[in-house]
Amino acid sequence: MASKSMECLKLSEEQIKVLEDSFKGCKYPDGTTLMLVAAECGLSEEDTLKWFKLRNAQWRQAEGLPAELGSVLD
Repeated sequence: MASKSMECLKLSEEQIKVLEDSFKGCKYPDGTTLMLVAAECGLSEEDTLKWFKLRNAQWRQAEGLPAELGSVLD
């Protein structure tokens, strides 16, 4: 599930596991959740947010949905 964009983050297997587990529970985390996940992974909130954005794009593509969030919710 690693794209070239995600490979740039250079995450350990443990970090990926924590991020994937969090993603399964909530695809669009709020600020507090994002901060907690970032702390648990030892990443910055910016890198964690980037990972969630990239992972959401992958998930949406796999589901056959538009890459941008607004298209379906409008």
